[in-house]
Amino acid sequence: MIVLNGGSSSGKSGIVRCLQAILPDPWLAVGVDSLIEAMPASMQASGAGIEITADGGVNVGPEFRMLQAAWTEGVAATVRAGARVIIDEVFLDGATSQQRWRKALGGLDVLWVGVRCQSTVAAGREVARGDRVRGMAALQAEVVHQGMRYDLEVDTTRTESWECARAIAARIE
Repeated sequence: MIVLNGGSSSGKSGIVRCLQAILPDPWLAVGVDSLIEAMPASMQASGAGIEITADGGVNVGPEFRMLQAAWTEGVAATVRAGARVIIDEVFLDGATSQQRWRKALGGLDVLWVGVRCQSTVAAGREVARGDRVRGMAALQAEVVHQGMRYDLEVDTTRTESWECARAIAARIE
């Protein structure tokens, strides 16, 4: 299992696609964005669910946390059932988020990867994407890495997704 953690627009999704292309076995891609999209629309803009503020901040409520915990356990069960999985995550709570995943993934072989990107570069990507609230990338660029313990870190500021994926794949093979 591979867990990629990085802020919005840091390049995680591109790395995931490259990993799927270069790793010899099939790997499923699972991301927190998929979890959010699977939730009812009413939870995507509520205090109980997940709220994105005008400045790009993200607030999560108790119903989101409950569903996220169940989803995390489901991903762990998928890995325990034999699937190879790459997680595309944003650890808004830094080390606390990682600890929740570590608990769910106990006993599994996990490669923890930090995906870094300078906040100004991520902010530029955010604008180019056009599907994110401006400010999110800058707010998340460093906070998601606070207190984290990684096996490997990559930096997409000046490094292409393919090169990052190759560095990660070298740790898997």
